[in-house]
Order: sequence, then structure tokens, then C-alpha cells
Amino acid sequence: RIQILFEEKMDNNHVNHYHEIEVSPCAANTVNPVRKLVDTLEINPNPDKAFLKLSIGDPSVFGNFDPPPEVIEAVSEALKTSCHGYAAAHGDYRAREAIAEYYTTEASPLTADDIYITSGCSDALRVSIDCLGSSSKHILLPRPCFPIYKTICGNRGIPVKYYSLNPYKSWSVDLENLEAKIDENTAAILVTNPSNPCGSAFSVPHQLEILKIAEKHRVPIIADEIYQDMVYEGESRSFGELSHHVPVISCGGLAKRWLVPGWRVGWIIVHDRHNQLTKVGILHNA
Repeated sequence: RIQILFEEKMDNNHVNHYHEIEVSPCAANTVNPVRKLVDTLEINPNPDKAFLKLSIGDPSVFGNFDPPPEVIEAVSEALKTSCHGYAAAHGDYRAREAIAEYYTTEASPLTADDIYITSGCSDALRVSIDCLGSSSKHILLPRPCFPIYKTICGNRGIPVKYYSLNPYKSWSVDLENLEAKIDENTAAILVTNPSNPCGSAFSVPHQLEILKIAEKHRVPIIADEIYQDMVYEGESRSFGELSHHVPVISCGGLAKRWLVPGWRVGWIIVHDRHNQLTKVGILHNA
């Protein structure tokens, strides 16, 4: 509850009264489990050892990783030009064009019209969930998963169901369990690849199995791919690149690979080869 102070005139005297305002359902349902835990921790670290915070994926915290000099130079040069006004709601055209060029492949060609720039990857996820979910249409989330998925859904009153990841098979998706959770009210399957928090990366054959299930049930995919291309071994491929029929909304950003999480630059890449997301209009309604 929020407590506010207001004045009420009584018998020609001003008397201060406190009035409790009920919290809105939106605020009450906005809970980040990680923050709730971390912000209330009371610990006594070993005085002989440095304290390392591993609760947030920020590569800049300890000064071990600096952004590429090309990134700093590009931003410095841009600040010298007239780039200080409002940009288009879906992002500067040149930036969208650059993202499309970087991620386009022969199998999945992209243009600037397929890109929507957001305030970080978390905002890209928010926009994607907003466009597909509703109070009557649930989002399928992996378990375990990045907690903000549930935070976003809870804030909007969007129900969630969880499908299992198998810790004994490199945290791959339990395909049978995933399919069992799909019904006529499934709005989307959210996948994280490479995985946060598990640190795993799906093989391409496994990604194709997931896409096969999504295609069978005609369910779109929201792909959190902020860690794309950051693997030690094996392949790192976008679900959007691999999909022939399933619409894929891929969420990414500069934060991890380019080491600038504080810049809050993210994007949505819409892979929709058969125009199944036309009514959703993600690039126009977000």
C-alpha cells in the first residue's frame, strides 16, 4: 500500500490525515523474484576475499571487459551530428537497416521493415509478449527461466504455463512435456537460446524439433536470443533463420555481446515468411 498525506478542512482548522491508497492489480502482480531475493539478502562476506556479484549478467561490472573501441568511436561521432531529436517510434531507419544487414541470411533475408528497436532486450520481450498474450491466452515459459518473463506476464495479467528443461540432457527441452502443455489458448512458446540461467545452447536438430511442434500446433515462437553467437562449442543459430513456416519473434540487443548493457539498446527481429503476424502488426502496434 502507498500512504499519502492530504489536508481536510474541519471546523475552520486544517488537520492532517493519512489515507491509505490500495495498490493496483498491475503493481501488485509485478514481481521480480531475483530482485526480491537479492535486494533483501543480508550476508557477511569473507573479509579475506573479494565479493563477487553473480546475480546479474553485466559484463562491465568488474572492469574486466571494455566495449570494443569501434563502438565507442561510432557513438562519439554520432553525438557530433544532429541526432538529438525524437526518432521514429520503431527506431532510426539507418540503425534498423544495419541490424537487418547484420542478421540477414540466405535462408532468412531481412530488411529494415523487419526490425523494431527497443529499450534493451527486456523491453523487446515486453513488446513481444504484449502483442501476443492476453488474459485468456497464456505464454509457455521454460523451467528454469529468466525471471523477468513471469514479471512481464504478471504485470499484464497474462497467464503462464511452464514446460520442462532436462538437466540430464544439457538442459534441452523436454519435447513431450512441451507438447502436452499446448492447447487452444496457447499464445506463444517462449524459448531462450543460448540459455539464461542454464548456460546451455541447443543443437540445430533440437531447435528443428521444437519448431516442428510449434508448426504442428500453429503456435508462434518468441525467442530470447540476447546471447546468440556466444557459445564455446557447437553452433548458435537463430530460430528465425531455421524456421520455414513458424513465425518467430527474435529478441536481441547490444548488452551482452557488445558489452554495453547500460546503453539499453535492444531490438525485435520479425521472421514471418507467410505473413501470419499481419493482424498482430508488431512493427506498427508496439
